[in-house]
Amino acid sequence: MESVLAASRLGNDVVLLNTDFSAVQLGQVLEREGIGLLVHDEEFDSVVANSGFKGRRLLAWTDDGESIESLMDCTEAEPIWTEKAGRLVVMTSGTTGTPKGARHDLSVSVLLPVALSHLLRVPVRSGAPIVIAPPLFHVLGLGYLVFGLAVGMPVVLSRRFDVRETVDAVADCEAGALVAVPVMLQRILELEDVPWSPSLRVVVSGGAALHPHVSDAFMDRFGDVLVNVYGATETGWATIATSDDLRDAPGTVGRPSCGISIKILGEDGRELPAGETGEIYTGGGLRFAGYTGGGGKRVLDGLTGSGDVGHFDKAGRLFIDGRTDDMIVSGGENVFPGEVEGLLGSHPGVAEVSVRGVDDAKFGQRLVAYVVRKDGARLTEDEVKAYVKEHLARYKVPRDVRFVDELPRTSTGKVKAGELDG
Repeated sequence: MESVLAASRLGNDVVLLNTDFSAVQLGQVLEREGIGLLVHDEEFDSVVANSGFKGRRLLAWTDDGESIESLMDCTEAEPIWTEKAGRLVVMTSGTTGTPKGARHDLSVSVLLPVALSHLLRVPVRSGAPIVIAPPLFHVLGLGYLVFGLAVGMPVVLSRRFDVRETVDAVADCEAGALVAVPVMLQRILELEDVPWSPSLRVVVSGGAALHPHVSDAFMDRFGDVLVNVYGATETGWATIATSDDLRDAPGTVGRPSCGISIKILGEDGRELPAGETGEIYTGGGLRFAGYTGGGGKRVLDGLTGSGDVGHFDKAGRLFIDGRTDDMIVSGGENVFPGEVEGLLGSHPGVAEVSVRGVDDAKFGQRLVAYVVRKDGARLTEDEVKAYVKEHLARYKVPRDVRFVDELPRTSTGKVKAGELDG
């Protein structure tokens, strides 16, 4: 965190790197971004060494040799003036391939409307500690780090997520807010004894789909403190769903934030009315300065395609139905795996589930469900299929059900699709 703030203040562009990167991915990103100095922890020595990076490396801290800590100790501070801060580059959070870098120009004029909209819907206050569980290279964790510092909230961080350490930190620090991704909320729900602090006014979820069975269970147990935010690496917060929204319209990601424009567009670029599903286009929010290396998503009338598919209800609340690249056509019918995934997650015998589309010689594509059973559950493949058939159309029933011990996830909670059959 000190490195990011200092380098940006000196006018340098700062690139935040995903700690899940393989050596090959890391090397590709470092070369593409033209990195001159790489700051990292000792635990990543082997990954960096195998990445092929030839530039300067500096350890964040170490007991032996040069590091940022040692340079601070032996360097006399002197005032340095730069005309403007550097840009911040955040990697898009794809689970396959090499992520793109999204550049942002951050300024008070850009951040103020976003922060104001947030304060109007999320009950946080200056002086109350905020526990941030997601990693800071992810836009959710980074956004709340910047927000917390800006409004004077003591920020509580950890090197990596541990469910027990997180709930203890909330209680010990008398935190007013907790930020987490949905899978972290699931891990909290699995704990039998949670020393929940009465000071906690809000729990912010984001970064992935928050299914109704998770939000309902969380609020039933801990009270109506849950807020769901939806956004993108390019725009930051786009919508905010309050606890009332989640109770009244389970599964919603809420209404657009102040200064954000959201439209649902069809394949022909036409805006669709409430209730109809199309790609979500957003504009406003953080000042997106384009992707490093060029390329990017489709832009129409100043709005950027999110890659997500969704719809508005008549009350103006947004729902995410899936990803444009996740939709499959099975037997001539369009199917979004996320709908089936959300349903199966509510089954009393299912701990976790991921649904994916695969090629099929007869139907073109078919659904496969990867299911982690709850402890003691004896759920069978036929029971899983029957549960889906009872609630959804026949063509949405997974043709294959594979039981696994755990789902491979990134550090931001997204399932690594390429490793499901590994």
